[in-house]
Amino acid sequence: MGPTRTQFIQCAPAALAVAPLITGPWSALVAAAAGAGAWALNTSAPVLRSLIACGSTATGCGIAAHEVLASGMDPLFALGLAVPAGAAALAHHRNTAGGPPALPATVTPAPGGQSSQEQVITAWWAEFICGPTQTEGRKLIQAGAVLAHLALDVGDDHLSFTGVITVPQGQQVRVKAADIASVYNVPVSQVEMGDPKHYAPNALPVTVHLKKAASQPQIAVGAPTTPEEVWAAHVAVPEGAMPGTTLALTRYDGPLDWEGIATRDRKAIGTVNVQDLAGNLDLETIQIALAPTDKPSQMGVRVMEEHALMHGTMLSSVVDELTMDSRGYVRLGTYTDALAALVPLAQPGSGARHLYLVGGSRSGKSGILEQILLSAHRSRIAAILASPQAGTIAGAHLSAHCGDGLDEAMGALRLAYAMMLDREARYRSPSFPFTDPLILTVIDEAHMLLSVSSPYHAEAKTIVEQLTRRSLKRGIGVVLATQTPLAEDLGNSTIIRSQLLIGGGAVFLRCAKGQGSLVGVNAVEGAEGIDLSRIPSSWPGQYAKVADRDMSGLDTEAAAGPEDATFGLGYLLTPGSQAVQFRSLHLDVPPASLAGHLPPVAVEDCDAWQHREAITRTPMVDQRGKNLIGSLADLLAAAQKRPATPSPQQAPADPAGPAAPTDGQELIKPRILELLREQSIPMTAETLARKLGTSVQKVKPRLSELKKRDEVTNENGLWRAA
Repeated sequence: MGPTRTQFIQCAPAALAVAPLITGPWSALVAAAAGAGAWALNTSAPVLRSLIACGSTATGCGIAAHEVLASGMDPLFALGLAVPAGAAALAHHRNTAGGPPALPATVTPAPGGQSSQEQVITAWWAEFICGPTQTEGRKLIQAGAVLAHLALDVGDDHLSFTGVITVPQGQQVRVKAADIASVYNVPVSQVEMGDPKHYAPNALPVTVHLKKAASQPQIAVGAPTTPEEVWAAHVAVPEGAMPGTTLALTRYDGPLDWEGIATRDRKAIGTVNVQDLAGNLDLETIQIALAPTDKPSQMGVRVMEEHALMHGTMLSSVVDELTMDSRGYVRLGTYTDALAALVPLAQPGSGARHLYLVGGSRSGKSGILEQILLSAHRSRIAAILASPQAGTIAGAHLSAHCGDGLDEAMGALRLAYAMMLDREARYRSPSFPFTDPLILTVIDEAHMLLSVSSPYHAEAKTIVEQLTRRSLKRGIGVVLATQTPLAEDLGNSTIIRSQLLIGGGAVFLRCAKGQGSLVGVNAVEGAEGIDLSRIPSSWPGQYAKVADRDMSGLDTEAAAGPEDATFGLGYLLTPGSQAVQFRSLHLDVPPASLAGHLPPVAVEDCDAWQHREAITRTPMVDQRGKNLIGSLADLLAAAQKRPATPSPQQAPADPAGPAAPTDGQELIKPRILELLREQSIPMTAETLARKLGTSVQKVKPRLSELKKRDEVTNENGLWRAA
């Protein structure tokens, strides 16, 4: 392959070799043969130029010496002509002995000419910035702002040029970095201009990176990179989350997807602050899952990029595990290691168990309560449900008694307390197994009864404190659900939460921002440092799915999948262990549909149950909220004295009014019967009162009277015509 066009032009002095043909054909032929040989060997342009110059000089000197000797002149003259020929030969040897010189990284244009790259850069500058432009009507950025002292910096992974923007004396450079970036189609960050404060107004240096090398992460010398190194540098140090521990990886699929065992030499690790650990590892708390092992000196650690519980476990696939096993456990969900997450509803040889449930709106709290009601039903455990917010629990009909609504929920608490007093009177020395069924008192939205703002605050707080303290050995457990772990939701009672945690366990789901921190006064042993508000409401990528809109109308048949939100995702805490991340079962089918045809488990036929209608309406504290009734006999006596007690929400009756009923109470009974027969559906007392346009306190006594006549029936708080 011959020389390029540029080499051919640069080697134009080869024409000098033609001149000697006139005077010295033999030497000219030798020079021409040497040049042709170099050309055929694809010699570089500098070597070819050096060879031509040397050949031309030597040929000219040889011809001149030949003419001197032929004319009879002094031979010393011919010898003198050998000096320039020898000098040319030495120069050629010096130019070629070390090989072709390396090109500098910065290409400076030779005087009088530019490389092809420099010509393109200059042409674009003139076309769009300074002019003269080749396009008619084009508006220049600043006419006359030429680019002087252009220099290129060319590399394998970068290409840039530098120069000085120059305008005539008396003018100021107005070309901006954004203008240059738009001309050469590069980001503004790749244009560097000098500070005008440090340069003359009419001359400003500029550097443009046309192709920039990819930035490499700057890792300090000795900085930890592997999980073991990061652990040793930030977690195992004295001020870290797990001081004195070492990490041994059991699985590694990347820096954000690994598992390992943290070990402390012959010392218990104790409880771990998850938020501190996440800070040490520079991760979100939801990306870390801890799993206690059989050894107190070891703790399993898992870091997840895609959450292991994102796809959930279907309720319908684990129906058999919803029934209580021989140890009293039922399945509530799944841990991050795919093992079943179990909670106790009873303890063999001891009694029932408590459960503390915390979760905000759309966290999955109601779904867990439905699971618990289903598990109790399948395990033949009777349930007393107190639901202040009416109509929120789909499986309410599985309970033996349902208090649906604020007043009815308070009545359900009174009934549960009465059942405890009844069993205490009958079982002075409790021994298991009981012939009576276990009872689960489920309290949803407990803050509506326990908080200071509740009209039932004092009574509800006192009853729940006594239930959580005394009911376990009587076979009565408490499942209490609130929206936050704050003390205010429990009526500022430390007794309730401590007894719930000691007597069973806790489930912590997502809470509203600022209301889910388990630190300070809200700290829970085994769950230190967990901030429930940091549990995300959706998985990564969910926002992109929401943005992909389908405008065909509302899909009324679509059901939410486990990947659509993080409902049910949280932490499960059992006594004496660390809070472990888990997710409750995904309700792919309504839990009540798995109950089968078995009727709700009934409570034993005892004095408290026989007088339940009167007991649910009888306050158990005095007007100051004190002096709780302490025995079943006193409670039954108080219930017989007060057949109907006004609700704290109800306005007091007018003392100046007549003693006899003024709204035709006898007329309410036919209206109740007519309404129940027309609707053909069961209704609560609140619903009946609303439809009849009267108060609940005036409807409930009439319902009791109708029931005594066998004209209506009551099943779990739902009334229907007989």
